[in-house]
Amino acid sequence: MSSIHLFGLASQHNNWLSTRQTLLAGNIANINTPAYKALDLQPFDAVLESTKLQMTVSEQGHMAPDLTAATAATSDAEGELGWEVFHSGSNVSVEQELIKAGEVNRAYSLNTNVVKAFHRMLLASSKTGA
Repeated sequence: MSSIHLFGLASQHNNWLSTRQTLLAGNIANINTPAYKALDLQPFDAVLESTKLQMTVSEQGHMAPDLTAATAATSDAEGELGWEVFHSGSNVSVEQELIKAGEVNRAYSLNTNVVKAFHRMLLASSKTGA
């Protein structure tokens, strides 16, 4: 049986979410600091993309993933567009920081629910019939 890396990936994602939440809270805490620039992390999918993990093909008949289509797609960073620079020189917007905090909360809840469902599935598959 091969290793299951879902729990490790979920743990890594939770660490990333925790770090992002800390940065967002720091942005809100420094909203009145002159010339403070808002901080944020690169998206988690970009972090995973930089690791260059390859999918394993377990059977010869299986199709290998097409990586050229995945690398061709690009998107603008949401945080870089729409920031206002206030009179104090700070570019922190409470509304945008709270929207990002809500995104972190939703991602953490989704991550937790996926891990719970996977854990229940593993427990159900490991039970032996009576």
